[in-house]
Amino acid sequence: MEAMTRRWYSVIRITRPDAEQVVAEVTVPPDSPWFSGHFPDHPILPGIAQLGMARDVVRELTGSDFRVCGLKKVRFKQMIRPNDVITVTARRRGEKPASYSFRIMAKGQMACSGILIVEE
Repeated sequence: MEAMTRRWYSVIRITRPDAEQVVAEVTVPPDSPWFSGHFPDHPILPGIAQLGMARDVVRELTGSDFRVCGLKKVRFKQMIRPNDVITVTARRRGEKPASYSFRIMAKGQMACSGILIVEE
């Protein structure tokens, strides 16, 4: 299995519990450009960065490149801080157009969840 794109975060482990799901454990170092100015003295990982990680995990699941053509039911519930261990899970939904549910956990709590719709 090819390692996920990791320009600004580090992959700890990637597992495939079954053919329809990928789970990645990652961490974002304090010097990541995402934390610069977001916010001084209280850095949090922006939502767009979280969606980027979800996209990367879906790419790991599909093994191919695709174009994101939509998002549904995206919810941001917890802040993600530098060095938090983050678990990103993606699961194939079996619909047309292709869609994948995702969830991002930090410190054992749901940080973000939603559905990524792609054009393969």
